[in-house]
Amino acid sequence: MPKNQKPLSSIRSKGLSRGLSLLKASIKAGSVAARQLMTSDLTTEERARMVLKQVKAFTEEIGQLKGSAMKVGQLFSTYGEHFLPPEANKVLKTLQQKSPPVAWPVIEKQLRAELGEKMRELAIEETPLASASIGQVHRAREIKTGALYAVKVQYPGVDKAIDTDLKLFKWLLASINLIPKGARMDRIYEEVREMLVQEMDYRRELVFTRFFYEALREDPRFVVPQPIERYCTQKIMVTEFIEGAPVDGDEVLSLSQERRNRLGFHYLELYLDELVRYKRVQTDPHFGNYRVKIDPQGENDRLVLFDFGAIREVPDHFLINYKRLMEGGLHHDQELILEAGENLKLVLPEDPPLLRQKYIDLCFLITEPFQGGVYDWGQSDLPKRVALAGKDIVFNFKLRSPPKESIFLDRKLGGVFIFLKVLGCKFQARDLLTEKISP
Repeated sequence: MPKNQKPLSSIRSKGLSRGLSLLKASIKAGSVAARQLMTSDLTTEERARMVLKQVKAFTEEIGQLKGSAMKVGQLFSTYGEHFLPPEANKVLKTLQQKSPPVAWPVIEKQLRAELGEKMRELAIEETPLASASIGQVHRAREIKTGALYAVKVQYPGVDKAIDTDLKLFKWLLASINLIPKGARMDRIYEEVREMLVQEMDYRRELVFTRFFYEALREDPRFVVPQPIERYCTQKIMVTEFIEGAPVDGDEVLSLSQERRNRLGFHYLELYLDELVRYKRVQTDPHFGNYRVKIDPQGENDRLVLFDFGAIREVPDHFLINYKRLMEGGLHHDQELILEAGENLKLVLPEDPPLLRQKYIDLCFLITEPFQGGVYDWGQSDLPKRVALAGKDIVFNFKLRSPPKESIFLDRKLGGVFIFLKVLGCKFQARDLLTEKISP
């Protein structure tokens, strides 16, 4: 759990209360925006500082809300790199790390409502191990057996606030001018809503946790905590408790280059298997969803995989063309890229030639790490170059909305790159990609 964060004694789950909080955020940030608009002779640096103040004011209030309001803020930070100064987007990204926990009396009431008499079977620690936008995790011991469990509890009322939050959030972002005119966010909001509904359905998460537990239980590279179905409900998710070191912690980052390379390679292969083999992709690349079980002998460090609430199923018709798109980028085959892109409605035959060429160049750029030879993920600035290329396309051409599957697959792919970058991986990945996308 984040240090020095005072637990929330209650959750503002009513529409009026949450609306007032979002309005407060709008007023705070909007007042900064108004000062910015009234001062027409600001330099570029001064305007960047103004936007930074605006985002700080916005983030301060949103960070106190649980549920979809905070989740949308987190997701918005993913796209903020396209149109916010880096310093401002860095502040917005704090929503992904700083989520105050909810006080035990609120959580205990939710547990009793969901578990009933079964709660007597568990000794649950009052201090959470981790807290997030939708729920928080507590460690528990089954009294009869002594087995240790991780108990994820959904915050009360957050499932009822999705539509209200999204409507207010849309209005808020428009009112404080954080999104430039012409930005096409409707498809993103549509995907965010669908994702929120799915993530708040812990029965669905149980199904996918069971799937990946069975799929990977014999694989020595990964650990998926076994779900404890007796205690699982629509709003409670219970698995065996497994300890591990944070991926971005000193214990992992101080491992040898060879061991970090191995962890990164396994993580990349898992993503590709999720996509092309299982056709079920865990689309939330947050580091909190992973741990490392470090092998004292140094032979088999294992990745621990948590949280299967953000699984996206990949339909066959999309996957066929997505694989062809990767193949086109890998082999610098412009015709194949355009053909697959047209099938996915990412580009159309009537699009301007310059747009079609920029799209081809973007595909080449994204597949850069797979072109051959050892790639230095730690030293690469590829995410920045991809963001700039994407921004150039978005704001200079009128595009149709991309397929819904591509929005969060792109987000996961970016997360995979950051994962490998943080580990400072250096390895050749062309053969791996070629193997996975081959018929």
